[in-house]
Amino acid sequence: MAKSKNNKLSYISVPSDIIHSLSSSSLQNLLLSPKKSSKPYNRFFSNARNPRFFFVFLFLFAFLGMLKLGWNLEPLLPFSPYPCSTPQAQLSGSVGEETSAFPGQPKIDIDDTESEFWKQPDGLGYRPCLDFSREYRKSSEVVTRERTKYLMVVVSGGLNQQRNQIVDAVVIARILGAALVVPILQVNVIWGDESEFSDIFDLEHFKKTLADDVHIVSSLPSTHLMSRPVEEKRTPLHVDARWIRARYQKRLNREGVLLLRGLDSRLSKDLPSDLQKLRCKVAFNALRFASPILELGNKLAERMRSKGPYIALHLRMEKDVWVRTGCLPGLSSEYDDIISKERKLRPELLTARSNMTYHDRKLAGLCPLNALEVARLLKALGAPRYARIYWAGGIPFGGEAALLPLTKEFPHFYNKDNLSLPGELAPFAEKASLLAAIDYIVAENSDVFMPSHGGNMGHAIQGHRAYAGHKKHITPNKREMLPYFLNSSLPEPEFKRIIKELHQGSLGQPDIRTNKPGRDIIAYPVPECMCNGSTTRSTSQE
Repeated sequence: MAKSKNNKLSYISVPSDIIHSLSSSSLQNLLLSPKKSSKPYNRFFSNARNPRFFFVFLFLFAFLGMLKLGWNLEPLLPFSPYPCSTPQAQLSGSVGEETSAFPGQPKIDIDDTESEFWKQPDGLGYRPCLDFSREYRKSSEVVTRERTKYLMVVVSGGLNQQRNQIVDAVVIARILGAALVVPILQVNVIWGDESEFSDIFDLEHFKKTLADDVHIVSSLPSTHLMSRPVEEKRTPLHVDARWIRARYQKRLNREGVLLLRGLDSRLSKDLPSDLQKLRCKVAFNALRFASPILELGNKLAERMRSKGPYIALHLRMEKDVWVRTGCLPGLSSEYDDIISKERKLRPELLTARSNMTYHDRKLAGLCPLNALEVARLLKALGAPRYARIYWAGGIPFGGEAALLPLTKEFPHFYNKDNLSLPGELAPFAEKASLLAAIDYIVAENSDVFMPSHGGNMGHAIQGHRAYAGHKKHITPNKREMLPYFLNSSLPEPEFKRIIKELHQGSLGQPDIRTNKPGRDIIAYPVPECMCNGSTTRSTSQE
């Protein structure tokens, strides 16, 4: 019997609602490729007169059979809701070239509308361009040798809030000419995540990447352990480099240690050019995830792409999101009442404008899209039914029922739980920041990304995808499109035409940040951190 020398695994498609009912052993059995056998045709070969001819022919037959078996084995693939029956288009090289999901099955024809959906935006030649000024490089010689002044920072919140604060911590250290102690991650009271910096990010890469910008140490040196740190618990909003120096420079020079808390979105979004470039360098180059996270995240992304392009959605449908935004999930009056009562019991959670009704917030585009609205938007923009979707985010309020309008329209629907093999997520259990990092990697690597609402993760991925070459990123034009969603008399073809027109400029094309001051450069890296042939490069000093 000819056996494959490559012991590979291949996924079979199973319904998403069945996955959770399967035990680990039964699921693994499903994933194992069936063995094939080839019986020798003894009767035919017994009649051969020449024994040497018999053995040569048998060897060739076994060798060819072994090659065929090796070619038929599938690579690791994500689960599909339809076992062994539904083909999916695989784009190889360019959109429009299709292959079936399983050998011997018919191909899916990708029409012009579907090809258009996977088409990437024109990046206008923009590429990463961190050309620091001569003055910045000259001052780096002094800053990176600093051994007497140290900045300590405590960062809080979820993964992407932490990332933003770490970026600003590096920039503040640069402004003050201080060495930076690796940021301390405050234990998250909501998720109970006690992860440290090195659990989430590659610490050595962080230090090495920023070696020419700021001196970074893992801990405060013994010479400063007895120092009395200057502590600031709350920095005002939108402070600039001049304010930072005026506030802290003298005290830092005197005490040697400065401790900052509550940095979230406190530093101005409109800093001098060199400091803006440093922000991008930290966010997009220095803050690389730790190896175990990168390995699994990239593995899941490969599984998603193994049968062609895929969409990543960041769905903001958790209970606390509905409460904080002053919006309603729209599942039923029962669920709406639960959210309304929770908001009355805990009014401090409401971060939206309290003088607006739910309906007003909805029409103003201030509410997350629910599953039905996400499905209608994707369909209107041309997403094919066979599209594979990876969704990132917490468990939606209402559970699986909240996702039904979306999974009915797009049944090839996955997340890290049903995409991973048994045991792969075990090292990250109860670590919300690490699990969010895995979602981040799969979403950033997708062919199309869309958030259902704004937020730190959506903005971070938006900027990361722009920095990587302006990969397609759909920004829902909620304020303009929702009136058409509410118009039940509008014919479907007309609805789709209008929705496409509304989103022509919201598909990830270069968006110039300086046209709207106050935008976060992490989400809009053009033009300070990216340039093309026609860009005038700024060399502003600090």
